Amino acid sequence: MTVRIGAEEEFHVLDVESGGLVPRADALLERLGRTGFTRELQQSVVESNSRVHDTLDDLYADLTGARRRLDAVASSVGLAVVAAGTVPLARVTSRDVTADPRYRRMVDDYRRVADEQLICSAQIHVDVPDRDTAVRAMCLVSPWLPPLLALSASSPFWLGSDTGYASWRTMLWQRWPTAGPAGCYEDAAQYDAAVEELISSGVISDPGMLYHDVRPSAHQRTLELRICDACPRVETVVLVAGLFRALVRDARDRLERGEESRCDGHHEWLRAATWRAARSGLEGQLVDPATRRAAPAPVVLHGLLNRLRPALEASGDWTTVRGLLEEALVTGSAAHRLRRTAQDEDLLASIDLMVAETRGGRIAPSASGRRPRRPSARPAVSRTTRAHVRTPAAPGPTG
Repeated sequence: MTVRIGAEEEFHVLDVESGGLVPRADALLERLGRTGFTRELQQSVVESNSRVHDTLDDLYADLTGARRRLDAVASSVGLAVVAAGTVPLARVTSRDVTADPRYRRMVDDYRRVADEQLICSAQIHVDVPDRDTAVRAMCLVSPWLPPLLALSASSPFWLGSDTGYASWRTMLWQRWPTAGPAGCYEDAAQYDAAVEELISSGVISDPGMLYHDVRPSAHQRTLELRICDACPRVETVVLVAGLFRALVRDARDRLERGEESRCDGHHEWLRAATWRAARSGLEGQLVDPATRRAAPAPVVLHGLLNRLRPALEASGDWTTVRGLLEEALVTGSAAHRLRRTAQDEDLLASIDLMVAETRGGRIAPSASGRRPRRPSARPAVSRTTRAHVRTPAAPGPTG
């Protein structure tokens, strides 16, 4: 049984000379023709949408192709694009919102929360047979989502400072009234009633504003992962996609066997686990979903890998996902790499690294699970600006 996957990636648009975030998404979209690309709330973000795929190799090829196309167009007009939860240099203003009535209404309603939506995520879609299955599977997969956030963590900097977090994007994102754990529902009817209740309350205006960590798609027969930062390395997106597909496949199998969730209705620990993953990334403790106790990130992720081995093998993903996970644990989170680069050089060097990693490279055959070194990429940011940017103080990644 093939369980298909797809991905959405969001990219920050940067000025090459300054390294700062700029509201020039339309300049890229006009040249891209918008096939596979679209706008977001802020004019400084471009979103790409993959096709639907059977294999991780095909997903990788699609994502790297989209990134190459986007990078080429950006380079032609003096811009660069970055896949990361946040970028270090940005300004907060309500003037850079995309010209769309829905987006304008969001800015009017949510004010500073919308103004500071200068963040990017990676979202994964996995096939489900029906909406009831999607809703019931949410409860089974939710405890394992914070480790996926830790893998993706790429946003240590905010407005020129080191936040001390691996994913500051998560802290910004959780201020929306519907962000966070999804909760558990008996079926799609109960879930849809809860969504309608939220809309009727006036807190949100439509189902698209339901920002849970995982949710049934409103338009497709998929379950959608929404907890992750955008990832500089496309390999990280593929790794998360493989693990999430396995989580959904495992949940479907458990439901078919009659192994319903034993959810106790208490999600305080899950919200705390999300905070822990956002704070530490891969460089500290996570909350182990199996025990609800602190454990080193590699222990938690190896436990997840072993739990999902049957589902990974059923999709033909075991070797690739195992290899990508081992590489991720060796190289560390993107947040760790970016923070280390800023400490060793300066803040603009970390922006260069973001751009270089976003450009990506070639995936190794899935039979080996190994990834070759990438060739060096040209700098994204003019070196003449470096004297004017102070490297921020960098607290440790864990606490």
